[in-house]
Amino acid sequence: MNEKNFRDLISGKTPGLGPTLARGGLRLLSPFYSCGVRLRNAGFHFGLHTIHRAPVPVVSIGNLTTGGTGKTPFAAFLAHWFRDHDRQVCFLSRGYRAESGQVNDEARVLEQLCPDVPHLQNPNRVASAQTAVTQFNAELLILDDGFQHRRLHRDLDIVLIDAVNPWGYGYLLPRGLLREPRTGLRRADVVVITRVDQVDEDRLAAIRQQISQYTPVEPVEVSFPPMRLINAAGQTAEINSLHGLPLAVFCGIGNPTAFQAAIETLGLTIAAFREFPDHHPYGNDDVTQLKRWAADANASAALVTQKDLVKLDMTDLDGVPLWALEIGCKINRGEETLSAALNRLIQSSTASDSAEA
Repeated sequence: MNEKNFRDLISGKTPGLGPTLARGGLRLLSPFYSCGVRLRNAGFHFGLHTIHRAPVPVVSIGNLTTGGTGKTPFAAFLAHWFRDHDRQVCFLSRGYRAESGQVNDEARVLEQLCPDVPHLQNPNRVASAQTAVTQFNAELLILDDGFQHRRLHRDLDIVLIDAVNPWGYGYLLPRGLLREPRTGLRRADVVVITRVDQVDEDRLAAIRQQISQYTPVEPVEVSFPPMRLINAAGQTAEINSLHGLPLAVFCGIGNPTAFQAAIETLGLTIAAFREFPDHHPYGNDDVTQLKRWAADANASAALVTQKDLVKLDMTDLDGVPLWALEIGCKINRGEETLSAALNRLIQSSTASDSAEA
């Protein structure tokens, strides 16, 4: 079963007796997963597992669910914020689904968005933290997808919640997409609701109310507005240049529905849409099929995410121009809350420097 079919199954989109029985079976497994998560968290809470402190402040960006919540554009936003405040930062990540000896797609996108910020990928993020400080003179560390990685102490825990699917269909893995119960939000210092422009105000109000059950901190709300088009050669173009043209749109990300919705919001015409699994490694067969698919759709251009573009590394599909949608990060609400939390880290970093001096 591929990733799309699995999401359709657990979301309830797939009808019939068989899928209903399958959902029931998966629901029986979720308590066992929950038990494992709770025992692990209890181990850290009661000191049974060692938590290592880095020499400099650490800010973690994570989420309660699997799949895309917008961590990459938000991580880029944070890195730029810290660089604008004259702090030397470094990204730390596990390197999920990276090919042997190479960095993964998220690291390649962050390299484009933040070329002056080093990025260390290593399952041992405690070791990476030491390397970041000793070899790259990092003053602040941004731990990507770090909410469940508790071996490394963090000075600021930021949790992202996707407004489109905030609670992963309401169940823990494998019945849903929740990595841990919602009560995990109690560990968060800042909660960020992402893609708030893709839901109505009533839906947002409901999510705020649900979050308030676990933390008294007002959530920050952000959107990821498309900024421009970019291709593998680094050339850019205005998004308006695609208006009125039939587009072949495809992606291999954690939240393909959000990408499709963003394109439709721009008023662009999707002639054909295709999903691949998250972090899909495009091979020669894929490229051959995509060229034929784009031609069959009579597409004037193909449109992907930056995560897809860095893996495809081509400017066209047999003459059909291939563009990626470059997105930014906009704070819609709670800017004061976020700035206050980040400024505390800046002060902490400055205090560390003074102590060393």
